[in-house]
Amino acid sequence: MCAMATILFLGGWLPPFPVVPFTWVPGVIWFMLKALFMFFLFAMAKAIVPRYRYDQLMRLGWKVFLPLSLAMVAIVAGVLQYGGLIAK
Repeated sequence: MCAMATILFLGGWLPPFPVVPFTWVPGVIWFMLKALFMFFLFAMAKAIVPRYRYDQLMRLGWKVFLPLSLAMVAIVAGVLQYGGLIAK
């Protein structure tokens, strides 16, 4: 996963800046440094994000996310319906 994220999002084995001090470092070293950085980010995300129990997730979904999503659907519908009248 870290290697895939390095290739897709961080430029793979290429240096971050194509200037002389950075181009002296081999591509394998850049790739390993970037992969270790991605591993650090994944580890920190796993350590920081709280672990919810199933009942806490259900309560959060029904009491917070469902009303929030329904309100957002109503707001978007209102903007699409009445937003065009103001611009015309």
